[in-house]
Amino acid sequence: MTYLITGASGHVGRLVVEALLARGVAASDIRAGARDTAKIADLAERGVEAVHLDYDDAESVAAAVAGAQKVLLISGTAFGSRVEQHRRVIDAAAAEGVEQLVYTSAPRATTSALLVAPEHKGTEEAIAAAGVPATILRNNWYNENYLSTLAQADASGVVASSTDEGRVASASRADYAEAAAVVLTTDGHLGAVYELAGDVAWTYAELAEAIGEVLGREIAYVGQTPEEQAAALAQAGVDEGTAGFAVGMDGNIRDELLGEVTGDLSRLIGRPTTPLVETLRAGRAAG
Repeated sequence: MTYLITGASGHVGRLVVEALLARGVAASDIRAGARDTAKIADLAERGVEAVHLDYDDAESVAAAVAGAQKVLLISGTAFGSRVEQHRRVIDAAAAEGVEQLVYTSAPRATTSALLVAPEHKGTEEAIAAAGVPATILRNNWYNENYLSTLAQADASGVVASSTDEGRVASASRADYAEAAAVVLTTDGHLGAVYELAGDVAWTYAELAEAIGEVLGREIAYVGQTPEEQAAALAQAGVDEGTAGFAVGMDGNIRDELLGEVTGDLSRLIGRPTTPLVETLRAGRAAG
């Protein structure tokens, strides 16, 4: 059995490789794909097969998929181009006749108004159209997304947002990676769509409390209107596009598009998901 992990030089891809190894998969059965294989040289040294895989290069994709029975397609980061990029992997997987394609999607991707949902919806539709046996992992937010908020709060003493009472059901990257390893190595997941999220949905006021616990001092939560948030970001020198995305995402959170606790993730991994404060503490310790 050959398992191809795309995006293996990224945070989640690396963690999936580690999770597969922890589950007893032989290193020689794992194929790690990356645009720059130098970034996964350490995995190669451990016996993992490192291959060039660039989502923009169909030949590299086809070569990486060749001979693989199971493929994990980790969503790319080239916003606006991701459906086209992902389709190259989907088409190669269909042509190869892979046993299972696993895709990391977004919460309620086919119906959600979440700003990042459309490209995931397009990818899920492409997978369905290709007819390849698949499992969809709709990942909620990562705890690690808030390490930058921790650093900002350390400097300013404040967590500010326009999320109001909206909640985020986040989990750690390692939790999601372990779930991917589970569905790749156990039976019964073909055709399944899992809504993966943390066991606890928290507000930004609770985020401020968690950051305060990690830093050992009080961190204030400042609620903003979207207009106040946009003005503050502009004053801080954030470009208009980035600021608009940030305000829009806070609106999505305010509308509870990331607040659903489903239990799918903890059921798959067989344990509770990692609390936000634990990830923040570990990130702080790691510098």
